[in-house]
Amino acid sequence: MNYLWAGMILVGIIFGAFNGKMPEITNAALDSAKEAVTLCITMMGVMSFWVGIMEIATRAGIIESASKKMRPLIRFLFPEIPEGHKAREHITTNFIANFLGLGWAATPAGLQAMEELEKLEDDRRCGRVPGLVRPKSVASNEMCTFLILNISSLQLIPVNVIAYRSQYGSVNPAAIVGAGIVATAVSTVVAVIYCKVMDRNRRI
Repeated sequence: MNYLWAGMILVGIIFGAFNGKMPEITNAALDSAKEAVTLCITMMGVMSFWVGIMEIATRAGIIESASKKMRPLIRFLFPEIPEGHKAREHITTNFIANFLGLGWAATPAGLQAMEELEKLEDDRRCGRVPGLVRPKSVASNEMCTFLILNISSLQLIPVNVIAYRSQYGSVNPAAIVGAGIVATAVSTVVAVIYCKVMDRNRRI
């Protein structure tokens, strides 16, 4: 990705230089930098609010209660993860944060989930946990499923998109909520079907 972005920037600068557009490129870079700082400040406020709500929900026991209710779903999506494994807890937390539109708040839980899934694979290779053993360079079914579902992520409140729309002067930034729920619901259903089909093919 670094090479891709560097190449795109370099091509744009060279193209602008040959077409006498360097002043426009310089002005665009400065304006974009200004907008980026303003957007970061806006996003910081929005994310602080929702992360605070998430923390209140956690201390009130709402997240724990939701996690218990999600156990059948997690068991269906990740049947090879042993009951009580730490990966289940981190995956559940990640799903809840994504569902509430807290993409940035979901990232730490997502990283912890992947670390625990890697430890689970190491336990399988050592024979401490039963299951299909794969080469170390190959991601497990659970890792692939989690990554795909994390990307599709059903969202009730698309906080990031609402913040972007508010930053750029939308009359009704929250108008995207309905369309966001439909779009992410469809993407999540497709993701679940795809993961189950691929998981079945790998077992054949």
